[in-house]
Amino acid sequence: MQVSELQAALGRLTPDISANKSAEDATSNFSDLLDGFVSHVNELQNKANTAIDDMASGQPANVNEVMVAMEKAKISFDMLLQIRNKMLDAYKQIMQMQM
Repeated sequence: MQVSELQAALGRLTPDISANKSAEDATSNFSDLLDGFVSHVNELQNKANTAIDDMASGQPANVNEVMVAMEKAKISFDMLLQIRNKMLDAYKQIMQMQM
């Protein structure tokens, strides 16, 4: 999932919330969005690992393609980590508001 696809998915989520959908529907949509993003990051990690293994085993591999696969996996994982950090910060702020 590219950054633009994630932004588009988040944009599709926003009207559902503003259209007075139930909280359960919004949670389900957000959960599905995150699940899809985690699956995509995992897929990119697996592709990068496969490319590295192929190159290490001596199979003909383009070094540029291996590096691109590794960078895609790294950037996707970094973005997922930032999303997790923001969610934890939001959770902590909500918990502080309730006290």
